[in-house]
Amino acid sequence: MGNSKPQILLHICCAPDSTAVFERLKPEYEVMGFFHNPNIFPEAEYKKRLEEAEFVARKLKFKLVVPGYAPEDWGHAVKGLEAEPEKGKRCDVCFRFNLQATAKKAISLEIPFFTTTLTISPHKITEMIFNAGRDAALKYGIKFLEFDFKKKDGFKRSLELSREMNLYRQNYCGCRYSM
Repeated sequence: MGNSKPQILLHICCAPDSTAVFERLKPEYEVMGFFHNPNIFPEAEYKKRLEEAEFVARKLKFKLVVPGYAPEDWGHAVKGLEAEPEKGKRCDVCFRFNLQATAKKAISLEIPFFTTTLTISPHKITEMIFNAGRDAALKYGIKFLEFDFKKKDGFKRSLELSREMNLYRQNYCGCRYSM
């Protein structure tokens, strides 16, 4: 698309997390955002987070791809795991669900790499996210780039940028079971 930087599709879980991640990726990659979060509940919360992600995409000047909201697909994927604790099997299935969708979208857009903002959170297990990304990459024949965005004060930087942009910061991961 006019420059020599490789393209990367960035799975975005929420606007605050996308800020510092985009800032870190931009020097080396042409970043396209992918807001795939059918796990977010209720729908009003999904819409609020989407509006914020769209705001950040406009402000930081990157394209944001948004598939339709399909919470029933996610519900089917985690069926039977409703009582699992946070950071447990349900979260693993959720990461896999979202990262497989990201890998498939990257292929359809002919983007050679994908990654996720999920690793910026100190509340998530990075190795679980990396395993989900690796498996999605293997399944779909695409390259998952493993970045632990919380390193080098990534989470702190996302807090700073969120304050500067006056972004909404949610107080739960997103699914009905994490409320």
